[in-house]
Amino acid sequence: MMYTFKCKAAGDVIMTQADGDRLLQIIGKTSAAEGIIEVAAVNAAIQALENAVATEQANRHQAGKQASTQLLEAPAEDEVVELHQRIWPLVEMLKRARDAREVVVWGV
Repeated sequence: MMYTFKCKAAGDVIMTQADGDRLLQIIGKTSAAEGIIEVAAVNAAIQALENAVATEQANRHQAGKQASTQLLEAPAEDEVVELHQRIWPLVEMLKRARDAREVVVWGV
């Protein structure tokens, strides 16, 4: 399954099921074939996604410091797409939705 997030204020954002499920979980929604992010919930969704990115970056920084102090090489990351890259299109959609006072839906 693929998620297609839609909003009248932005172009569609398409994600794989795994990525869509993770982002929905971050914003407090359950994985579902259809759903909506109401106008009143858009700011909270943006904040939740930004907080998740900050937490992931802090954890990655801490892990890097620990590896350095133990004189271990950090594992090579082969073109890993980080959370901040995955959420960027959805955050941009949410910001446009907020500004236009529109909902974001998927599966409809």
